Amino acid sequence: MRAGRGAAARSRVRPAPHHISGAAFSGLAAGAGGAQAVAELCAAQASKHRLLVRLLVDQAGDARVSRAYEALAEMETAAPEEIGRCLRHPAVGAWALLACRGQADPARLAAVALAAAVRTRTACRLETPVRGGTLTLPSLGLLTLPEDVPDGAEISVEPADGGAELRAGRHVRRLDLAGDGPGWQVLHRVPFGPDVVMTVDDLDPYRWPGDDVDGRLTDERRQLWASCLREAWKVLQTRHWTVGGEIATAVSVLTPVVTRSLEQHSASARDTFGTIALSDPIDGMGMALTLAHELQHAKLYALSDVVALTLPDDGRRFYAPWRPDPRPLSGLLHGAYAHAGVAGFWRRHTDDPDDGERAQVEFARWREASYQVTGTLLDSGALTEAGTWFVATLRDTLGRWQAEPVTPAAEAQARRQSERHRSAWTGDQA
Repeated sequence: MRAGRGAAARSRVRPAPHHISGAAFSGLAAGAGGAQAVAELCAAQASKHRLLVRLLVDQAGDARVSRAYEALAEMETAAPEEIGRCLRHPAVGAWALLACRGQADPARLAAVALAAAVRTRTACRLETPVRGGTLTLPSLGLLTLPEDVPDGAEISVEPADGGAELRAGRHVRRLDLAGDGPGWQVLHRVPFGPDVVMTVDDLDPYRWPGDDVDGRLTDERRQLWASCLREAWKVLQTRHWTVGGEIATAVSVLTPVVTRSLEQHSASARDTFGTIALSDPIDGMGMALTLAHELQHAKLYALSDVVALTLPDDGRRFYAPWRPDPRPLSGLLHGAYAHAGVAGFWRRHTDDPDDGERAQVEFARWREASYQVTGTLLDSGALTEAGTWFVATLRDTLGRWQAEPVTPAAEAQARRQSERHRSAWTGDQA
């Protein structure tokens, strides 16, 4: 009967096919795309996560993993939206990929299923890995358990007001989804606009692949993030409503990272689509720019999972006007796309009474830099047919922006900044 239930579960949890429409591809190539195009990318990434989970279940050959998968399938029948949110959580996809590569424990799927049980208010009991006395419930938080709870203990979840009650042997933990409690640290959520919240994931071990990952935010730092995020939403809704809609659609998680400079640091990664990693924000405008910049990387990562834009790396490296190091072609494409987004951001502030002067310099610098790099990309001979069309379309957008006026002073300052960067790079390469 167990085998039959497993077969039934596998038949129910079917990934949707990866697909990007021609209209979405065209919009993305022009530099934007809108919320609908980004929703197609999100759907493809959700399918990717499901494919990875299916693959690791088949590879593992482990009864614990199969039971967790069956539990997820049964919960999905009654609550497909909540199970979808749980499986789409960026850290779940990052872990699943590593598990498929043999670099992470596939039995962690039980923790994913327990998190889904909490979300759906479903009673569930599974054998679950407990490492170092801790258990991460992806998308929800982190449990600290007594030392006598063994690895692979049977853990049960029962619905309770405001969250759930978790039992491990004779030990009980109360999971409050609104705040921390004894042995429980919740992933906090911060508002982004009236109907959107973002999760601050500062606990999951798979939340970020870099070595710059930061620890848990203090209450004071989290309040700073929330304040800057509110201000960023105002900036986006005032001048960047399309970008704001794209961010609200694609970005669900913010992860703290450390920076070694006084400037804000941010990044995105292919394997954690939906996450933007950043150091402490400075203000709302900076947060808005960071989100707009990293959104471009996220879009291109997701698109590249569905459509090949570059040929395999042939070892060549190229000058990038925004980096101190030479870049492979794929990195150059990412930089061009992201900085076209930066140019587009500042383009909408050139008439701002407070930021207009800076905006004109930034717009002039990055439209020119991205335009020049699209030429390098097209001349490289290393783009696919789809990649060539994509970059040519982006170059058309940047070419139109070249004709838009800025003050002679802004143009001159942008040129001086570009020349200093090129001179420093040339000196480093000598």
